[in-house]
Amino acid sequence: MSAFPSRVAVLFGGPSPEHDVSVLTGLQAVRGLAPLASVREVRPIYWSRSGDFFEVAAALEASAFVDGPPEGAGRVELVLGPSGGFVVRRGGMRPRAERLELDAVLVCCHGGPGEDGSLQGALDLAGLAYSGPTAAGAALGMDKLAFGALARVAGLACLDRVALGESGPPPAFAGPYIVKPRFGGSSIGIDVVADHATARARLAANVHLRRGAVVEPYRPELTDLQVAVRTWPSVELSAIERPLRAGSGGEILGYRDKYVGGDGMASAPRELPARISDKLADQIRSAAREVAATAGLRGVARVDFLSDGDELYVNEVNTIPGSLSRHLFVEPPLAFAELLSGLLAEAVERPAAHLSSAGADGLVLRGAESIAAKLA
Repeated sequence: MSAFPSRVAVLFGGPSPEHDVSVLTGLQAVRGLAPLASVREVRPIYWSRSGDFFEVAAALEASAFVDGPPEGAGRVELVLGPSGGFVVRRGGMRPRAERLELDAVLVCCHGGPGEDGSLQGALDLAGLAYSGPTAAGAALGMDKLAFGALARVAGLACLDRVALGESGPPPAFAGPYIVKPRFGGSSIGIDVVADHATARARLAANVHLRRGAVVEPYRPELTDLQVAVRTWPSVELSAIERPLRAGSGGEILGYRDKYVGGDGMASAPRELPARISDKLADQIRSAAREVAATAGLRGVARVDFLSDGDELYVNEVNTIPGSLSRHLFVEPPLAFAELLSGLLAEAVERPAAHLSSAGADGLVLRGAESIAAKLA
């Protein structure tokens, strides 16, 4: 059994539209690790909007990151390979690489390459243990079309969802529609449109749709319900939450409703626990457990649903939720330090990747003809 990680990096930020929220989550995590006596060293690593990494002071506030790397930040690099990891270059003309000795990385990056599997794949190749989704799990959770298809295969009810392209027939279901980035967070770049032509026009107008978009029917009677899933030491569910819109007249729950309040998701308006029937609550818990098993969730994730109080639809999964969904664990209460402890323990006890070259014994290479012969 692996020892509990005592040297921890908290990684936050990143070249993502959710960069700012990630900074808030990371700084909360840095503070939240303080009560853990088993963690002897915490190294905050800020991933800038431009994609560079910096080690920063643990006592910094969010305002220090408004203009990018804060004063005093030291540049670090992520190096891949058997001796890889985060390194600092020291010296003058011929700098030497000094590796940061880390037992685990607590990943607090939302959206973009921090949550789509890119970062996770790099950490795998660098040989670093890390919290949260695997590379495959992150990629699946970020792809709304793929996740919706998987949920349907698992027998879960979902709204119709199809890819939106610049050509092709309109969806088989009638408008109005919700247009969403296919690869993106749960709140950014989402529009409600009246018809297919308007939906297509959004492809050029909305920067968040450039990598792909999906459409689904807009059902105004459906409201959001969500529950967090913690996978270590065993699968555990939070209380069920109904997020509330901060303003009036909004058609859908947006980015400002969720995050613009000073502390990320922790300060957003909500009904917690949600006032719903026992029957609906049981359906949500059952579906969330099915999502956890089918999608191979790891760490702390949030499963989002839509419901009118009777019908229930799985909407999407957020594999690294804002504030790590710490505010949802109120029944029973779970201290933030305990939530973080579980993430770190899982990082080393249940590695995200097992790289192996088993079977690559040279037999095929020894018996191969020349490359020129193969090309002939």
